[in-house]
Amino acid sequence: MLLEIDNLDVSFRNDEGDVVNAAQDVNLTLDRGEILGIVGESGSGKSSVAMSAARLLPSPPAFYPKGRILFDGEDVLSMPVKRLRELRGRKIGVVFQDPMGSLSPLHRIGEQLVEGILLHEKISKKAAREMAVEWLGKVGIPDPETRSRAYPHELSGGMQQRVMIAMALMLGPDLIIADEPTTALDVTVQAQVLKLMRTLWQSNSAILLITHDLGVISQMATGIAVMKDGRVVEKSDDPNAFFADPVHPYSRTLVAEAKKMEFRQEN
Repeated sequence: MLLEIDNLDVSFRNDEGDVVNAAQDVNLTLDRGEILGIVGESGSGKSSVAMSAARLLPSPPAFYPKGRILFDGEDVLSMPVKRLRELRGRKIGVVFQDPMGSLSPLHRIGEQLVEGILLHEKISKKAAREMAVEWLGKVGIPDPETRSRAYPHELSGGMQQRVMIAMALMLGPDLIIADEPTTALDVTVQAQVLKLMRTLWQSNSAILLITHDLGVISQMATGIAVMKDGRVVEKSDDPNAFFADPVHPYSRTLVAEAKKMEFRQEN
């Protein structure tokens, strides 16, 4: 199993010393060739769980009262920082919700991709630059050579997200964590980005897809986990069966609302 989340609690301690529980008793598994969609409303704990898979939550204030996160057999929560840095980018790629907030506004797009490549690959800077331009082309950015010299603010939101996807996928990670990867995009660009992710996704890798949008889940996921109030309330490894007959009342509400939204868009 590539990723095993075992009885995980994710908590935060605020400035007053009070503890806020973001996720409790979470048990999830994800293997190569699978796309697990975690769905739930804002505040359900889904992003806290996903970011914990690469230990990306600032600690403090985040801490883990109990549980384990095994990535390819290694416990992420007890890893030394050096080992974590080796995994991030090389073995675990991340597509963040807000590309403009994740890309450095002070550096050109190509420079940022090259930096990530040189951190993990023993190749020349020239070869790294060629690889960066190649990946900008793979994610559908026109004239990638010219765009590589642009700053993030010179690209549209859709283009920025494509850059983030290139960063996440270019080193061939085993796990891709995609946290609300299409929230800031219009419907047309969203469809293009989802198609791109699924096209570039390899059968020997896995995607942990976080979203509140069941439409995205229906297009992408091979399995579904529904979260509410920090807990997983329903899991399914058959998306068709889930959408046809969800079990938990909250899941039924989500599916009903998604169907209403789809009907309104069609009419």
